Amino acid sequence: MIDTQLSRLQPLPDELATALFGTRTATFHHPWMRLFSSAPFSYQEGLTDEARIRLSYERLRLVNNAIDDPLAFAGDPAALSAMHEWAGVVDAGMATCASIHYNLFLGSLLDHDHDDRDLTEYVQMARVGTFLCTELAHGNDAAQMETTCTFDRDTGGFVLNTPRPDACKWMPNTSPVGGPKDAVVAARLLVDDRDLGVFLFLTPIHDAHGTPTPGIEIRRLPQTASSPVDHCSTSFHHLQLPYTALLQGDHGRLTRDGRFTSSLGSPRKRFLRSIGRVTMGKLCMSAYSLGTTRHALTVAIRHAHNRRTSGMTSGHKVPLFAHRSHHAPLLEATATAYAATLLQRSVTQQWTDAADSDLEQCERLIAVTKGWITWQARAIMTECRERCGAQGLILANGIAGQLAANEGTITAEGDNKVIWVKAAGEMLLGGSTPQPVSDIPPEQRSLNDPQYPQDLLADIERIWHERARARLRTGRAPSPLARWNTTVTPALQLVDAHAHRLAGQALSHSADQAGTEQTRQLLTDLHRLFTFRQIAAHSGDLLAQGRITADQVQQLPDAIDNVIAALEPHALTLIEGFDVPEELLDNHPMLHADSSAALVPA
Repeated sequence: MIDTQLSRLQPLPDELATALFGTRTATFHHPWMRLFSSAPFSYQEGLTDEARIRLSYERLRLVNNAIDDPLAFAGDPAALSAMHEWAGVVDAGMATCASIHYNLFLGSLLDHDHDDRDLTEYVQMARVGTFLCTELAHGNDAAQMETTCTFDRDTGGFVLNTPRPDACKWMPNTSPVGGPKDAVVAARLLVDDRDLGVFLFLTPIHDAHGTPTPGIEIRRLPQTASSPVDHCSTSFHHLQLPYTALLQGDHGRLTRDGRFTSSLGSPRKRFLRSIGRVTMGKLCMSAYSLGTTRHALTVAIRHAHNRRTSGMTSGHKVPLFAHRSHHAPLLEATATAYAATLLQRSVTQQWTDAADSDLEQCERLIAVTKGWITWQARAIMTECRERCGAQGLILANGIAGQLAANEGTITAEGDNKVIWVKAAGEMLLGGSTPQPVSDIPPEQRSLNDPQYPQDLLADIERIWHERARARLRTGRAPSPLARWNTTVTPALQLVDAHAHRLAGQALSHSADQAGTEQTRQLLTDLHRLFTFRQIAAHSGDLLAQGRITADQVQQLPDAIDNVIAALEPHALTLIEGFDVPEELLDNHPMLHADSSAALVPA
């Protein structure tokens, strides 16, 4: 007779995967899982930086071949996000170039008037697209960029120009490596000496043979520690462009005789609308980091179960994972990875469904999410690397290289700290309303009730909101900058607390929706671990505000330890929910029974 309890437990990994990836996994995720675990994407040892870059572009074309309709793909946030979740695991450079081509380049063309524009070369990837916005002297203050594109009444076209060396476009992949490229270039539109704000211009970077267009100067930058990409500085010297180069839309249209109209009166708003794809880029970067995070946890936890080490008695061997000092941080990281993945799902859906009136709030939410997830990814992958010891340093084991590449996601599409400072200011000026205080006194509540820890996350957010607002309202600061400097530290704590609450909320909701009791219990325990750690870090404030009792504060260390003990036997099940393909894991020497079999001959 079949053990009914065992049969109920068997579907758990599938149920966890459904909770994490949704019911459309077969559509959005399985194709990428199959492609990126195939032989052409296996790690190749010993390549030079230049060879690795060329390989990334070869793989980029394999990605393009796998997409039925690249234009529809570029316009679908869920599809774009799904690709990023798997691409970074196998090739950070390829993932970066794919993000630029499909989201920033093709996406920008699609977001502007394009009915009369032939996109066939980009759809077939006969030409690779890139995106030139950031300048050497203007990164997060890109609205102040100096590159100009002047309307030429004599020719009816434009003249694109870099006025000084510090205004060069900084770090785009504009070299001929990977084939000829075109770019959308952000520049100030000048008409009769009127500065109409920053717009995008479609610009040919190379001819069909890869030779730079006359009037474009391209210089390769030194090798970075992040993803291997052909980063360059790019300057324009009075480059002539046709009238059709201007990407137009309701936010700004220029007739052929030089008359300008716009639905937006503010040049800054026109700029933000022009580079609107950067917001989707933030979603892509957080998705990228999530995929590499879940993969790193899968490798580290599998390794810790395979590797045997000394137990507490002489001659007794146990799996490395048996030690609390080893499995506790990995289980805490797993809880965070689940919460972060579910937060990403929620935010992606909100962005997909957003009406025009919701865009500002959604853009802020995406910025908060991008910063939080990519920072969590850094912390988790660092933990995984350390838990794997020296083997974690080997690039073929799939952690160290991805950890370094994650630094790029922290900076790309807006440096995390800067976009959080902007989000913090908006939240303090009416962009966020703290949740109301629970009517139930803490003395009548239990840490075992999942709603109580979630309410405490809301209390933490409210405390930092009130603290930051009090700082902002003080009249003692001698200048606006000094006033903001007294506010920014608690304001950033507010953003962090906000992200934690939303992530916890997403994980709690997933537990409530679970199909079986076993899955619900695992997700609830993950939620407990995730929330308890945040509550413990802010227990002093919660106690001072009367939101938690002294007894509950004293219970927290044991509560954390107990939930870790409850999750420890299920660690392999939890990472199976990440659905990392076995074919991909088989490529990591560390996970082989005899890892020496994968050594490279001297």
